[in-house]
Amino acid sequence: MEYFWKQQNDIPYGSGYPLFGKEHIISTSVTLVAVVLIVLFYLKLDKKKQTMILKVIPLFMVFLEAFKDLFLVLIKRFGLWYLPLHVCSIGIFVFLLREFLPWKKAKEIFGEVAVILIMPGSLAALIFPDWTVYYPVANFINLHSYLWHGLLVLYPVLLMIKGETVPSVRHLHYVLLFLCVAVPPIYVFDKHFGCNYFFVNWPETDTPLEWIAGFMGNPGYLIGYAILAVSVMLIEYLIFYMIKRLSHHDSES
Repeated sequence: MEYFWKQQNDIPYGSGYPLFGKEHIISTSVTLVAVVLIVLFYLKLDKKKQTMILKVIPLFMVFLEAFKDLFLVLIKRFGLWYLPLHVCSIGIFVFLLREFLPWKKAKEIFGEVAVILIMPGSLAALIFPDWTVYYPVANFINLHSYLWHGLLVLYPVLLMIKGETVPSVRHLHYVLLFLCVAVPPIYVFDKHFGCNYFFVNWPETDTPLEWIAGFMGNPGYLIGYAILAVSVMLIEYLIFYMIKRLSHHDSES
């Protein structure tokens, strides 16, 4: 517990744990099992309580984000890198807008973004976390990261279970519209402050973006990035379509 209330700059390098090591596998498994258990609990509730839970989740995430930022401020380690502007952390805004905007179309758009963009990105982050290099298991930021990404997976799953979001390739433009609105100001912010939110300032090491940049350069890799992103979304829609077809076939059997 020596490093529980420490930020990575105050922890000796190498204090983390390996990707796909037992600590990572157990932590990710516990997170996903917790998601499944909450889903099972959710299914037993009436519609009124289900609606309440959907509203509580983004509000709880606001508390988590504020608590994390306060912690970093108190230990004098808060910086521009900790703003909620990454692909996963921006989910807090998507969920809030989806829950509290009164318009049906807005709920459709942000629900689709939650399912197609935020949930897969968060699953990928749980499978390939970048914080494990810096933080031991018994560390606030490490535990916060698993809880945060677990909630980012949970909320879209509950939306689909409740039938409030039914992903369809016909709604692909919802996600593209969101990205067209969100990414340009983030790109300008990254360039001005030397950040890399959404990975649009430079490609991260050991990622497909680094490979794309190897022959397209920077900022040329952004074209490949966009093509890759749309391709992944189309694959997601194909998976959802196949699941829907299989479910329909089983119900007829």
